[in-house]
Amino acid sequence: MRLWKYSKIYNSVKMKILAVDTATEACSAALYIDGEIQERFEIAPREHAKLLLPMIDSLMAEAELKPQQLDAIAFGCGPGSFTGVRIATGVMQGIAYGADLPVVPVSTLAAISQACLQKTTYDTIFTAVDARMNEIYWAVYQRDAEGFAQLIGVEKVQPASEVDALQLTGYGIGSGWQVYEQVLTQQLGAQVLSFDAAYLPRSAQVALLGAVGVQRQQAVPVEQAMPVYLRDKVAKTTAEREALRNN
Repeated sequence: MRLWKYSKIYNSVKMKILAVDTATEACSAALYIDGEIQERFEIAPREHAKLLLPMIDSLMAEAELKPQQLDAIAFGCGPGSFTGVRIATGVMQGIAYGADLPVVPVSTLAAISQACLQKTTYDTIFTAVDARMNEIYWAVYQRDAEGFAQLIGVEKVQPASEVDALQLTGYGIGSGWQVYEQVLTQQLGAQVLSFDAAYLPRSAQVALLGAVGVQRQQAVPVEQAMPVYLRDKVAKTTAEREALRNN
């Protein structure tokens, strides 16, 4: 467990929010309580379904809270692993329906970008997450006036060779930079100052952005909280996968 304190960033948000994220190989849950965040985090591919509910139960028990005492649920809505995003969505729906809570969907790419903004002095972040199938999930985020990740343009799934940094200069993060380092650096040139591929989405940032979302009236009824996959065709046919391997 790690205690995250962001009261210096946004200490006016007084509420209780449960957050979950399982969009990548990382599995995590967090509780935001009046500006402080407690988180459970583990890198455990294919173990999310087994780990997530015990993480939530542990956090809620430690805080002596019941779901009905929460103000909202925040969840990492994707993009990311299709199975992982579905797990977070299902858990979120079960708790939100049962306790009649509003929901704040938080982009996986926004959560990763937020972590970098809190850790570094960079104001523009080029976030790239490996999407398999020779593609990445790509987004450009900037620090807003209150210190939070603000999307510039739109999030996309595309080949690394087609990324657009929108004539901005920034810092690259995410697993896509490890897999496609050469392509991305060639494509962006002097626009990318440096990069760190180690960033993964964490529910601590999902919780923080969820609290901000509630404050900014971005929470929605649970039936309107949808996962985001970006890729219309989640699975390619056997012939298509074979063609990619042969390219």
